Amino acid sequence: MSSVQFDRIALIGIGLIGSSIAYDIRRLGLAKEIVVSTRKPETLKRAEELGLGDRYTISAAEAVVDADLVIVSVPVGASGSVAEEISAHLKPGAIVTDVGSTKASVIAQMQPHIPAGVHFIPGHPLAGTEKSGPDAGFPGLFDGRWCIFTPIPGTDEAAIQKLRHFWETLGSRVDEMDAEHHDKVLAIVSHLPHIIAYNIVGTADDLETVTESEVIKYSASGFRDFTRLAASDPTMWRDVCLHNRDAILEMLARFSEDLASLQRAIRWGEGDKIFELFTRTRAIRRSIIQAGQDVDAPDFGRHALDKKN
Repeated sequence: MSSVQFDRIALIGIGLIGSSIAYDIRRLGLAKEIVVSTRKPETLKRAEELGLGDRYTISAAEAVVDADLVIVSVPVGASGSVAEEISAHLKPGAIVTDVGSTKASVIAQMQPHIPAGVHFIPGHPLAGTEKSGPDAGFPGLFDGRWCIFTPIPGTDEAAIQKLRHFWETLGSRVDEMDAEHHDKVLAIVSHLPHIIAYNIVGTADDLETVTESEVIKYSASGFRDFTRLAASDPTMWRDVCLHNRDAILEMLARFSEDLASLQRAIRWGEGDKIFELFTRTRAIRRSIIQAGQDVDAPDFGRHALDKKN
């Protein structure tokens, strides 16, 4: 057990990330009290059934009263309305953070509503699965994963260090960067891959006669891996596209140029160019494994067969 870091932590939103945070707070003993708030009564009821908090409320404003740490885990498009709702109820000296995948937009939405004396530290844990909702969470989700802060100039350093200590206790490695830089980096390492996956699976779905037979039947190939990304929460990813538009469009343009180059190489039979690209990208996969961000232990769906047997 770790020592208590905050008397009261308010979790606004209790999906995959929020529920996983709740599990770790409880497991590690990081708070005396966890208050859970979410806008849907059925989701709040399920969070209570799972024992994710100590108190539960539909009202985000009620949830943050006397909270020392407020973690906003909602789709980025809702960040501003949440900040506006909780603004007048935040405790002086409290830390407010978020987990959104875009940072410049979140800052623009939330910062105007954060009162003086409250420490707003935008954050983004780079962890998750394609699952959503309170049932998707689990303890240890953040072990060995990065959590990026994009602090606003002038933010109290002691508050940053306190939040850093919290995420490090959850198992994360913490880094800091400018919000615009974060959005450009995430556009290529996260947002673009999801957009490509949604598009590929959508294209397959448009081919209705194929989708109903061969595509599903033989999906134990690359298509299966795309469907995992394309199964992610539509609301969250719609908001990401709309709130990181410029960076995503820039990366889409670059990707389109590179794809056109590969298309020409295939058309003209330029095997050396194709081989060079595939060799270079293969090395990236090895680097990710060496960096501890994945394991080299694919099972290609065999765990499902093991469970069945």
